[in-house]
Amino acid sequence: MENHVLLQVLIAAIGLVSGLIGAYVSLQNRALLAEVRRELAELENRIITRINGTYVRAGECHLREENMHARLEALVEEIRNRNAAGL
Repeated sequence: MENHVLLQVLIAAIGLVSGLIGAYVSLQNRALLAEVRRELAELENRIITRINGTYVRAGECHLREENMHARLEALVEEIRNRNAAGL
């Protein structure tokens, strides 16, 4: 009879330990998954920021180039007017 009770306690203890280990592994997996998701979101934000920065800089460069061409054309026109007035 004692062996029978000991066996029941041993089986219950093994089930308890198995359940605790399963719960621990599940919590670790959830924590790892949350960390991976957070890092992925940070990386996505950095990539989007870099892309947006590149396009903003390219747009600014085009704007500056157009402005420079307009200034040069204005200077050329002014020099032509001075030369025409001097003749």
